Amino acid sequence: MASPKTEWSVGAFILMGFACALVLAFASTNSADRMGGASYRVTASFTNAGDLKARAPVKIAGVKVGEIESISLDPNFDAKVTLRLQQSAGELPADTGAAIFTSGLLGERYIGLSPGGDPEPLRDGDEILLTQPAVVLEQLIGKFLFNADSARGDDAGDAAPAR
Repeated sequence: MASPKTEWSVGAFILMGFACALVLAFASTNSADRMGGASYRVTASFTNAGDLKARAPVKIAGVKVGEIESISLDPNFDAKVTLRLQQSAGELPADTGAAIFTSGLLGERYIGLSPGGDPEPLRDGDEILLTQPAVVLEQLIGKFLFNADSARGDDAGDAAPAR
């Protein structure tokens, strides 16, 4: 049988583990606290959202300035993405561009913003018109393989037989 001191130590260790799990659960689900400060919403439409998810980061020059609030399908069958941007990031020009990028080769997707030069700033409820859709790795591989096969087939017909 274990001593009471060992039993109390194990019990305290388990309670600390539960407390850490509880803190982690609250920290990861409460997005309002993560953003902090005032924010405003803008929308952007993409022909292909790829594997973009709600709460993914929005970045400028690699610095997080907001997050994706929601993704829906608009009447034109494009992905309409609502971005929640921090006021502390400053006023973004109205001609700001948005593109979907991937962190690393197979990492998570995020939206990268490229500020333009328009003196008029983006306001709450505005739409970002300059967008670039996600690049899907499978489509790139398919195009590469298809072009490689067709190029090899064209060259094979022109070559003289080897003796």
